[in-house]
Amino acid sequence: MEAKINNFSFLLFFHLIGKMTIKVIDNLGAIVIFFALAFLKIFHRKQPREIIQQVFYIGAKSSNIVMLVGLFTGMVLGLQLYYTLTKVGSAGFLGSVVALTLIRELGPVLTAIMITARAGSAMTAEIGNLRISEQIDALYTMRIDPQRYLVSPCIVASIISFPLLTALFDLIGIIGGYLTGVVLLGVDKGAYFYRIHSYVDMVDIRGGFIAVLVSTICCYQGYFTHMRTDSYGARSVNLSTTSAVVFSCVTILISDYIVTSFLM
Repeated sequence: MEAKINNFSFLLFFHLIGKMTIKVIDNLGAIVIFFALAFLKIFHRKQPREIIQQVFYIGAKSSNIVMLVGLFTGMVLGLQLYYTLTKVGSAGFLGSVVALTLIRELGPVLTAIMITARAGSAMTAEIGNLRISEQIDALYTMRIDPQRYLVSPCIVASIISFPLLTALFDLIGIIGGYLTGVVLLGVDKGAYFYRIHSYVDMVDIRGGFIAVLVSTICCYQGYFTHMRTDSYGARSVNLSTTSAVVFSCVTILISDYIVTSFLM
């Protein structure tokens, strides 16, 4: 009897693992197809106006929060790294360490998380509200492709905005490290900028493909809000927005590790 119970528990465990794996693969496949269809519709002749509007919303309106986070991130890095480098007599390398930390790691990751928190959640909520209010179905009746009209501009705008916001984050972060290290703690100004110039190469500046993941996941969650089985109506939009932000943040960290493994 005990052996049967153990065998049943063993089979139940693998059943749950298999069910979860199939669900994850199914969702990933749906997201890839969703992105492929939206990407093919980018090149429509009526797209530039919608793309410009999304670039303004995703890029320009996110610049303030990106600069604020970048400034204090650089200041904290300058403060922490100064005392660490001083212990080994390498305070002159502060500029290179701050710049490489921001450009290689913190800049792309924190910028992507800021875009997700501000613009990604808004994309999911907006498209989700359009879905539950049947406005997306109305677009179909007017022979307007909802993916071309709603999703494709968001993806293109994210691809354009993300590298620019990442560069802005890195620049402001380096200035923040300068304020802490040079102005407050007395590191030599020339050494700070010389180390940055000597140690930072173009290979350290990664592409912004993470933006594609973020925008696709957020739009996908909003577009298929009506297919959720755990809720409906306004609550389903709430849950979709939460799922989009959480899933995007996890994906950002996983993809950052994968990209770092290949580039290091």
